Amino acid sequence: MRAMVLERQAPCEENPLILRELSVPEPADDEVLVRVEACGVCHTDLHIVEGELPPHRLPLVPGHQIVGRVVACGPKVTGISSGERVGTPWLFSVCGECSFCRRGRENLCSKARFTGYDVDGGYAEYFLAHKDSVYPLPEGYESPEIAPLLCGGVIGYRAYRATETQKGDILALFGFGSSAHLVLQMGLYEGKEIFVFTRSPHHRELARKLGASFVGGAEDDPPSPFHAAIVFAPSGFLIRRALERLAPGGKVVAAGIYATPVPEIPYELLYQERVIQSVANSTRQDVRELLEMAGRYRFRVVYEVYSLEEANEVLKKLKKGQVQASAVLVP
Repeated sequence: MRAMVLERQAPCEENPLILRELSVPEPADDEVLVRVEACGVCHTDLHIVEGELPPHRLPLVPGHQIVGRVVACGPKVTGISSGERVGTPWLFSVCGECSFCRRGRENLCSKARFTGYDVDGGYAEYFLAHKDSVYPLPEGYESPEIAPLLCGGVIGYRAYRATETQKGDILALFGFGSSAHLVLQMGLYEGKEIFVFTRSPHHRELARKLGASFVGGAEDDPPSPFHAAIVFAPSGFLIRRALERLAPGGKVVAAGIYATPVPEIPYELLYQERVIQSVANSTRQDVRELLEMAGRYRFRVVYEVYSLEEANEVLKKLKKGQVQASAVLVP
């Protein structure tokens, strides 16, 4: 099978992903072999490739927003049929025994393994999924269209729920790409007003088209304070910037797996019960709830399709902010 393999971490300008011919893997007892139809490209992939996240294994096939068809199952796999279309997200497996797993916070499990980081992912024609990380997908979406929901959608959903916003509240989004353009639609669907802060002209245009009531840059003042904010861009500066415009009792949620250092924060910005919270990974329940929402509410997923061999070029475009919302590789 063809796969784009990371053998050493390096800037994406050096084309670190190499096209290799690999053997099609055999599923273990608790694994599912999936033929890939589409794999979304995520900022986490970029952080892994460029070394902003430490390597967990090399060589590695990245990719963790995977849609495909089941080819074969291990003997301990039940309830999954050959030929079924399924999706696999970032979370591959957890221990199931630690205090976090027992409390339903498996996203914090210290023994968690992640797709496209601890195990090979979807920048390939085939990949192996753990039986507990395979999800049936709602009808009405093409495979490249639904792939971005499996990380951008899922992490966005977890961050969105963490804001604890209510109908009529104002939710601000800092950074506007794959995840944020889906969260904007979640918010409007549930009666929130959405402000968007982004520096990219084409992202600003998209935010307006999707229904944001205010669109500007991080340096711009919105018409009013907001009740909560989600920071998607990997910039610690934006966390402080969001706090400066946050209403009393509000929350700033940092949704990224990586960010630059956060500047010093004067206490008066935290006073009046303002809160900063990070979001780490996701749970299997997050995935189920997001996919259920996607079945009820037809998301408009904005995406661009590329061939598997174009993975390096896509990462370069992502780094420069030149992807309209989501990028998807198709083998």
